[in-house]
Amino acid sequence: MATTEYQVTGMTCSHCELSIREEVEQIAGVTDIDVSAASGTLAVSADGTLDDAAVLAAVEEAGYTAVRSS
Repeated sequence: MATTEYQVTGMTCSHCELSIREEVEQIAGVTDIDVSAASGTLAVSADGTLDDAAVLAAVEEAGYTAVRSS
């Protein structure tokens, strides 16, 4: 299992976290999501290789922007 971290811009509350979680959890292979508005971070764990483009698109679909930080 691999974990990839992202820096997310625009999150301010728990509703923001939930919106991102709901979009990212739809990506095939995702096993765990840790999202924090306080730190502006998103950590996504997946079985196998995680598609960065899919994660970034999911965050954008939720209304935010992200960049890979690790």
